[in-house]
Amino acid sequence: MEELSRRKALVAGGALGALGALGVAAPAQAKALWTWSPAGSVAGAGAGTDPRTVWDPQVDRVISALLDRGDVSRVNELLRTWTTNDQQLPSGLPADVRELMESARRLPSWVDHDKLEQSFDFTKRRGLYLGVLYAMASGMMSTVIPKEARAVYYSYGGANMKDRISKTAKLGYDIGTRDAYAPGGEMTVTCVKTRMVHSAVRHLLPQSPQWNQAAPEDVPISQADIMVTWHSLATTVMQKMREWEIPISDDDAEAYLHSWQVTAHMLGVRDEYIPASWHEADRQAEQVLDPILSPTPEGRDLARILLELGSELDGSVLSKPLLGAFTRYTLGDRVADWLDIDREPVFGPMIETFWPPFIAAREFGLNFPGSDETYWLFDELIRQVVLLYLSEADYPISIEIPQGNRPS
Repeated sequence: MEELSRRKALVAGGALGALGALGVAAPAQAKALWTWSPAGSVAGAGAGTDPRTVWDPQVDRVISALLDRGDVSRVNELLRTWTTNDQQLPSGLPADVRELMESARRLPSWVDHDKLEQSFDFTKRRGLYLGVLYAMASGMMSTVIPKEARAVYYSYGGANMKDRISKTAKLGYDIGTRDAYAPGGEMTVTCVKTRMVHSAVRHLLPQSPQWNQAAPEDVPISQADIMVTWHSLATTVMQKMREWEIPISDDDAEAYLHSWQVTAHMLGVRDEYIPASWHEADRQAEQVLDPILSPTPEGRDLARILLELGSELDGSVLSKPLLGAFTRYTLGDRVADWLDIDREPVFGPMIETFWPPFIAAREFGLNFPGSDETYWLFDELIRQVVLLYLSEADYPISIEIPQGNRPS
């Protein structure tokens, strides 16, 4: 474990007492030993190095140099034309950036294209549930992942959450498309660009006085942090779908996992940290995700913004109370209370009463007591949440390397 800098020691020691208990919760948790075995990974072996001390050195060297040279604007302009996996990289890229991207775009040797095709078929059949869970489970959970909430809030994208959400949603959308990693798809491009964005944030955030005051770590977005986000997406979504008793075959579950395993690799995660099965994913999440969930001022503000976005859609049935009630139902009272989400006297009981039979009605054609209007509301909730998180920016969505932090 790295020694804390004097500034970090002051934070941990309470010099910034205005943050109260929230400011010291993460450092205490960060001392827990990393015990998940690489034998449970797709690599099947590994050094067992704590991923909280591992970043992405190959990419970090190149992107840091790019930022220092002041050449990011030109690279972003060139990369706007690079949109499909099999497309040649644009001419005019700096040599070090080109070499990096040619390496980063290679799929892992263990990729199984048949499983990726089945994952698309699964997504096609379960897309509405996946969409609402990516938004209302994973998206809202991100606001109680302290490191992620602070990194988002104080980075450049934190000042424009509509644009930030659309870029994040692009990854969730692209992974579920046909041929996501095939020559005509876009997922490889999305991953490589996202990996470079992560690297730029690692370079830039330590220059932010606001982030420095709030964050317990010296460098953001470690391999552990990426896997925490991975679990908030893939693992949480699978757990919730099973909790809701949505029928999922073993082959579908394995294929869906494989699509996220490939994605973790393409985002720069070492294979020794990528779970080989859902059982191992659950075990790893119990260590790296569940214990670190905690409220922060930044996370509360992000949650407020997310819940208010729905009411801005013209003609939408969404409202902050409805989205808040669904967040409480999906993530539980503890998380909802952390985020200052009120209990809803109408929507809360309605969701608790009718959501399970709504799922059963959709999946098995069973008839349950309940008004047609209630079931229509749930269908619209699913449909519009998906649209909301894919419609907040001009198209095509362009993932670009940031050049600064959140304007102070």
